[in-house]
Amino acid sequence: MPFLSDESRLWLARVAELDAAAAASPQSPPPALDRIRAVRMLASELEKDAATLHAVREARASGITWEDISGAAGLGAAAAKWRWHGTDAEILERHEAGRKRSARPSSVPTDLPGMSVSEAAVKLGVSAQAVYLRVSRGLLRAETVTLPDGRTYKRVFPDE
Repeated sequence: MPFLSDESRLWLARVAELDAAAAASPQSPPPALDRIRAVRMLASELEKDAATLHAVREARASGITWEDISGAAGLGAAAAKWRWHGTDAEILERHEAGRKRSARPSSVPTDLPGMSVSEAAVKLGVSAQAVYLRVSRGLLRAETVTLPDGRTYKRVFPDE
């Protein structure tokens, strides 16, 4: 019984077909975009194929360590555990959380009210710690802005 999914086998066959065509006719290999597409689709299908997870679970059940599994996968032990440790639901939850984090913008929005703590510190000629101290003493107004994606920013209003 094959261990790869139908989609993985399909793209593996396509890559092998293109490779054979390139070997047979080095002067006129298959179109570059076809080769790129086939290789990337194969990589994508293999990445989501359950074959690896099944093999990892089989290896763990037979006593193979995470270090050995991670070595075979070309990953660190922590990365291997993050990908494959736990139930299907736990793995899915971790991966969904990772996708959610990666979908968030990495830069601070430019349309937030007031100033950041570091901007206020520069304007006032003090350290960021001094800005927080002034806020705690009621000498500066500050508020925490929460964005729809859950990120929060402390904003300071030094001109008030």
